Amino acid sequence: MEKPELLRKVAVIGAPLGYGAGKPGSELGVEAIRLAGLHGGRLIDTIRKLGYEAEDRGNVDIVRPAGPALESANPKYLQETLTSCSNLADAVATGLADGCFPVILGGDHSIAIGSVSGVAKYFRNRDESFGLIWFDAHADINTPASSPTGNIHGMPLATLLGYGEPGLVDLCGFSPKLDPRYFAHVGARDLDDGEKGRIRELGLEGHFFTMSDIDKRGMLDCVNEAIDIASQSSGGYAVTFDVDVIDPRFAPGSGTLVRGGATYREAHLALEVIAERGGMRSFEIVEVNPMLDQSNITVELACELILSALGKTIL
Repeated sequence: MEKPELLRKVAVIGAPLGYGAGKPGSELGVEAIRLAGLHGGRLIDTIRKLGYEAEDRGNVDIVRPAGPALESANPKYLQETLTSCSNLADAVATGLADGCFPVILGGDHSIAIGSVSGVAKYFRNRDESFGLIWFDAHADINTPASSPTGNIHGMPLATLLGYGEPGLVDLCGFSPKLDPRYFAHVGARDLDDGEKGRIRELGLEGHFFTMSDIDKRGMLDCVNEAIDIASQSSGGYAVTFDVDVIDPRFAPGSGTLVRGGATYREAHLALEVIAERGGMRSFEIVEVNPMLDQSNITVELACELILSALGKTIL
């Protein structure tokens, strides 16, 4: 089946939600990336230079917590996350319905509950399936029962697959959002024991391309197989990219750093191949934390990665 090509109309959508993570600061990543276009320009300007019609639709409404979460809360900031992710789901679904390619700027990875739900809502209304490629050092497949922290940014994948807190699972009025047959995860290297068990229970081992797989097979081979999996869907696939998939040497500005990640060039290669093969319907980048960055290199890298996902090449 022929897959849809990357749309030439881009809608940039900000989701400055940072309280799903354990460390503050990722909520600042949205504006930092917006201002980090190449050669002193803004992100929207660099996207337009690639030949896109691009519109910055601003930030979705994020409900701010009135105070710190109770230490015993699990998950933390549930109601705030529910409302904020609902707002994001509506914005992403609307962008797709308008014929746009959504570029979503995070925020911590809990926003994927909203952004991917928006993609799912759009394709559900069209009676089509979609795939998802998830780049991350972590599995993000905890539920409140298995989470060691109660932080929702460790739960979005489980939620989208239909496991976890009922309100989050039922966002947009249906569940699951994601068919595991069309899902692939790239770059995992730090998984909780409960997550490992859930991956095995769901039979998803063959859908995870860990850093050991990348070491043995190379990023190109692993990403091509991930695309093959996600592309089996009828409507194309979404991509969500957590910058902590990259080794901290190249991306120090994230709150959940783990040594031994992808290199600068491996990250670009992965997104260049995705853009080249076609079929991607939305792109999201998360967990950029300017408060933890060094000389703005992670923020600038995030901007560069967005451009690679949109088809920018060296020559």
